[in-house]
Amino acid sequence: MTHVATLVCDPAMPVLTGAMLRRASEAITAQSCAPRDPPYWLAQDVAADIFFETGSAVGTKAVADEVRASLGNAAIDVIVQKAEGRRKRLLLADMDSTMIGQECIDELAAEIGKKAHIAAITERAMRGDIAFEPALRERVALLKGLDRATIHRVIARKISLTPGGRALVRTMRAHGAQTVLVSGGFSVFTSVIAAAIGFDEHRANELLFDEEGKLSGLVVEPILGKSAKLAALEHFQEKHGLTATETLAVGDGANDLAMLEAAGLGVAFRAKPRVAAAAHARIDHGDLTALLYAQGYKREEFVAEQTGQAEELRAEL
Repeated sequence: MTHVATLVCDPAMPVLTGAMLRRASEAITAQSCAPRDPPYWLAQDVAADIFFETGSAVGTKAVADEVRASLGNAAIDVIVQKAEGRRKRLLLADMDSTMIGQECIDELAAEIGKKAHIAAITERAMRGDIAFEPALRERVALLKGLDRATIHRVIARKISLTPGGRALVRTMRAHGAQTVLVSGGFSVFTSVIAAAIGFDEHRANELLFDEEGKLSGLVVEPILGKSAKLAALEHFQEKHGLTATETLAVGDGANDLAMLEAAGLGVAFRAKPRVAAAAHARIDHGDLTALLYAQGYKREEFVAEQTGQAEELRAEL
């Protein structure tokens, strides 16, 4: 059976070398796997594939761990998977700390001097130490009284798109894939972020506003959490006539785990330890274009990202 190990680093700091690829090939051979061809560069010094054959079922995470160990402390991510079907037709992506660099609810809390308190609850929920749904209700209640203008200001001034996100979504769409932003956050954010990045659709929780246009401290039930993200994956698979193996999911928190485990390739992106350990693959160093390299896209196949993200976010408001 043919598998592929994709090695990728942060394109802003290209450190992948031929010597590293040779050490990786030796580590793969030590796992009773036979590299099929010489390593193949997807982007010079940034990403490369090593195809290998194995006569039995191979533990992909175990092989990835061995390859990482062979590279010492190098800032290189390793994704190991079956070569067949690696290019996906559906992407489901988390928003906070995945497609953007912030937790939106924490940034709203900063506007009223409650960021430290709310961020501590967010961190515990994302680690899986407390249940997501009651944690969300508690945090939303603390935001009571915030107005829409404050939310728009936070989006324009505090939110930054994760590098590689636009290239990921736009390249997959250009090759026929469906893309969905699915968040345990709020639609007032996902509507703007999804449009700025280029997603086909978005799903998130709905905040309730009072008659004066201020946050009521409540969120529409049922809350979109762990089980709802899994349900969204299954819904879009069925909607587009796809199998689980044709899907890619990416996220960083405990509420993403069911979705990551059910996808054909579930990737923990700079994730909490429990999530990184459970996902099929993990990205700790690269940006979101690592998910394109994992699918076998070469750098010249990418749909280029655009600049001026702050202006584009403001334009969406």
